[in-house]
Amino acid sequence: MRRVVVTGMGAITPVGNDIDTMWANMLAGVNGVEKITSFDTSDLKVHLAGTVKNFEPEKYIEKRELRKLDIYCQYAIAAAQQAVDDSGILGNINEERFGVYIGAGIGGLHSFVNNVTALNEGGPRKVSPFFIPMMIGNIATGNVAIRFKAKGVSLSVMSACATGTHSIGEAFHAIKDGYADAIIAGGTEAVIAPLTIAGFQNMKALSTNENPETASRPFDKNRDGFVMGEGAGMLVLEEYEHAKARGAKIYAEFAGYGNTCDAHHVTAPDPEGAGLARAIKIAMAEAGTTDDDQLYINAHGTSTHLNDLTETMAFKSALGEKAYDANISSTKSMTGHLFGATGALEAIVCTLALKNGIIPPTIGYTEKDEECDLNYTPNKAVKRDVNVAASTNLGFGGHNACLIFKKFMED
Repeated sequence: MRRVVVTGMGAITPVGNDIDTMWANMLAGVNGVEKITSFDTSDLKVHLAGTVKNFEPEKYIEKRELRKLDIYCQYAIAAAQQAVDDSGILGNINEERFGVYIGAGIGGLHSFVNNVTALNEGGPRKVSPFFIPMMIGNIATGNVAIRFKAKGVSLSVMSACATGTHSIGEAFHAIKDGYADAIIAGGTEAVIAPLTIAGFQNMKALSTNENPETASRPFDKNRDGFVMGEGAGMLVLEEYEHAKARGAKIYAEFAGYGNTCDAHHVTAPDPEGAGLARAIKIAMAEAGTTDDDQLYINAHGTSTHLNDLTETMAFKSALGEKAYDANISSTKSMTGHLFGATGALEAIVCTLALKNGIIPPTIGYTEKDEECDLNYTPNKAVKRDVNVAASTNLGFGGHNACLIFKKFMED
């Protein structure tokens, strides 16, 4: 049995552009949601988003190369560089046993919009020759693989808001099944733009709350929709014996992955949460969890009425009475919803909760919803020495995914 561990992590987020800053801000309940200033929102009903602040791409990418990369790809490269540096894996792995699994829920939206505008205003000659490789959803995987000479298994998953979780889960199985010794895995997204806000607001999915402190309030009775976010999260997953042989530091063990589909509706989740419950059970069975485990769950927790209710039902269905013993939180209350990157960032949060014995909070929580009656760790971080952490995510199309991490124990 090949064990898989986490040996490196990196993040670009609305609450910090590195792991240490992001984690400190989450534990302090810092809110990354703010008024959008990068474009005029006066014609929109939504004026807030979880935006990345003070990002310095030149720290990771040569200036002359930046114009060839959509911002979603810049975020991916930056987070991947952090994770690789953190892991110390370069020079310690066979290039043909080193892979990249990075997904995006949408991809190079800004490049798409900018080049459509250029075409309409100036004709075909105004379309950038870099347009296609800037826009396509697999190019983050391609660019990261090129950067680190990762010549092994390579995959780009696209499953809406479950993308990051599926990318990491599929990478886990690839290592466990012997196809690679290490994989850079995660998700990235940068789609805060008038077009996407208009699309989501017209389907009544977004919060129209004008107060950043209460706009994203998962599981709260007065929640009224999700808040868009952006960023990237990357992990270096590595086969345990390989990591042990090179003396790598280990954050946590990756122990289980569940992947199901509701096959119910293009946007609404299964009203009883049955598909997600099955994904959780599959992941926990693979991980070999027991009723004695101390559990933290980083919930998808989007702050929409349907998601938070059905996710609560799924936890109860999968865990029974143990659902009431778990600490649950939605860090989307601080970051907003990062779409294809959200599951990757939340997997990182799970590993840090295990390693540090601290549960980050669900901020903005003021009024209990009688239908959402579990422990959502409201407003303040809690010290708890958990030994199992689960990350759950759902995506349009009925996609469900669950990752299980365990506190690392040597042989």
